[in-house]
Amino acid sequence: MPKFPGLSGADLVAALEKLGFLNVRQSGSHIVMRRGSMGCVIPNHKELKVGTVNGVLRQAGISAEELKSVL
Repeated sequence: MPKFPGLSGADLVAALEKLGFLNVRQSGSHIVMRRGSMGCVIPNHKELKVGTVNGVLRQAGISAEELKSVL
């Protein structure tokens, strides 16, 4: 699994927006994003753990290489 050190929730939201995801709603510190039928929930924290980032990528159906290309 690739590592994304120092990646915050806001950074991940911005990257997913570049990939076509829309911010649907926010409940507390969790942001729900959707692109077509694929959706994901992103915790809006200062720094996300590697497992959390990989879980979001699985939910969104995108690869680590796609994420790296827009960061």
